[in-house]
Amino acid sequence: MIENKKKPNPIDIHVGSRIRLRRTMLGMSQEKLGESLGITFQQIQKYEKGTNRVGASRLQNISTILNVPVSFFFEDAPGDPSTGQPGASEAHSSNYVVDFLSSSEGLQLNRAFVKISDPKVRRKLVDLVKALASESEAE
Repeated sequence: MIENKKKPNPIDIHVGSRIRLRRTMLGMSQEKLGESLGITFQQIQKYEKGTNRVGASRLQNISTILNVPVSFFFEDAPGDPSTGQPGASEAHSSNYVVDFLSSSEGLQLNRAFVKISDPKVRRKLVDLVKALASESEAE
């Protein structure tokens, strides 16, 4: 038997990962987002995996619920000519960020970091993390 499953489009996968990124940044469940849209959490899962394509009107609704412009979902998209890089490296860097922010530690760090209002304190914290990272590489 010949396997004839169509692979998801890289753009659909990217848009889905950006939906997941923003949803998790807000601490919103798939159920809650689905409820707000009048669809099931399983449908949200399919969008986030890129298995199902998100229509324009639905993406507009999602952007309103997640409080971001529609363009947010296309930032760093594979093959985006404005970045001047090939799609593979963009997808890799984007996936790295999504993986980090989807982790428990990444989410906790992000939520705490955005609560720091003093830009100097934020800069010092970034410098501290960089120093700790380079220290661990030297070991």
